Amino acid sequence: MVKSFQFEDGARTYTCTLEPSRTAKGQAWWWFGVSGDAQRYAPFMSATGDTQTTVRTRIVEYYNNVLVRRAMPPAPRHHWSGRPKAAVTPPPTEA
Repeated sequence: MVKSFQFEDGARTYTCTLEPSRTAKGQAWWWFGVSGDAQRYAPFMSATGDTQTTVRTRIVEYYNNVLVRRAMPPAPRHHWSGRPKAAVTPPPTEA
């Protein structure tokens, strides 16, 4: 299994590394960074049989989905103070 590699896809350069988990011993995660993006991502645990081709495919697909989600407008968030007031009914009058 490869521990780190770099590849280009489109106009982006991806740098991938396999790093041990900080919390679970014996597990490792694929971390990657993309040129032009300051964020680092760790979307996948390593699996038996990982190759550069399989990891590359998963990473490019994951990052393309990240870009699609970023381009979407934010979901509306309603604040509790904006909810409609309950209708007030007057007390019954005695006749």
